[in-house]
Amino acid sequence: MGRIDDDNPERPVWVYPYTQAAFRFTGTSLTVTLINHWCYGDSHIGVIIDGAETKVRIPSGADGAHGASYGPVTLALAEHLPDIVHEAVVFKRQDGQHYLELLGFGVDAGAQVMPPTATEPSRRIEVFGDSVSCGERNEAILYAGKGDPDVDLSSYSDSWRSYAAITARALGAQVHVTAQGGASLLDGIGWFNGPDYIGMEGIGDRIEYNPVLGAAKPWDFSRYSPHVVVVAVGQNDSHPHDFMADDYDGVEARHWRTRYVDFLRAIHGVYPQATLICTTTVLYHDPSWDRAIDEAVRTFNESIGNDSVVSFGHTTVNNVPPMKAGAIAHHFLYSRNGSATPGHPRVPEHEEMARELVEFIGSLGDGIWADETKGA
Repeated sequence: MGRIDDDNPERPVWVYPYTQAAFRFTGTSLTVTLINHWCYGDSHIGVIIDGAETKVRIPSGADGAHGASYGPVTLALAEHLPDIVHEAVVFKRQDGQHYLELLGFGVDAGAQVMPPTATEPSRRIEVFGDSVSCGERNEAILYAGKGDPDVDLSSYSDSWRSYAAITARALGAQVHVTAQGGASLLDGIGWFNGPDYIGMEGIGDRIEYNPVLGAAKPWDFSRYSPHVVVVAVGQNDSHPHDFMADDYDGVEARHWRTRYVDFLRAIHGVYPQATLICTTTVLYHDPSWDRAIDEAVRTFNESIGNDSVVSFGHTTVNNVPPMKAGAIAHHFLYSRNGSATPGHPRVPEHEEMARELVEFIGSLGDGIWADETKGA
């Protein structure tokens, strides 16, 4: 599950957080062999065995002894298990600070590998987001409601316990978490890949996008068609200058709102049956950004079906008519939107966000999960 670069199916590359493989196996141990393509941070891989979550450190440039690409290396994901059937989920905990090139999983001699017990959910979600959607630094639970300490907390980033993942599991849905720490909406501002900042203009339609780790690769949107798309970007666009707060009617702010509408139109163009939910997070930010999103959502809903061509990033699509009755996009605010914490939300705050988002999505009715198209 997740956007996977499988140009070489024998060596798939995991880029985005919460990308995963699920299976059953017999025996007492499980390993993974991989190459870690590293840009920054302390790399870890996540694993859940029989419902118990843990993480395993991956050698990387953070050690000071390894280069940008390290491996192949074989990591022990589980040892000394009882010799029974086990359920496993192996997942990418972190964002595009590193890519994982998977060479294979290993089990005991004579052990079996089988499909997972659960079938793949028919409900599908995609989240376009920033570090909060990734679950960045969320394991630093003692800092809930507080700023981030001035140390590297990348090893405390856990996509499994991000609001995006929690929401999807609560709704019985697959989810692609198309998110990157520091990502803005627009290229040229934000926090990721400074000083040549990259936002969703350079990420949203890519499977690989970190220029330090190689050339960008386009994503084939036909491979995954979500019923619900959560757009959770915007607050990083306030760096290095908070133009929305300083001059809401200024040129920069008006341009940003136009490009947000273009982003929604591009999403609708590739996912015409999806319901769009536009939001930010509980992380502190100026409320002018939520006002801007609300205005952009209204503009988008009013413009659906207009005869136009929309470009966003490297994707160009025709503006298509709605496939469902009613509003296509909704603006959603959490009860503590923009006011809960000056630092990254921790697991309890992600759980709070997920509860509220699940309730809102549920309020839209079961019809949003239908695959058949409906006339406007």
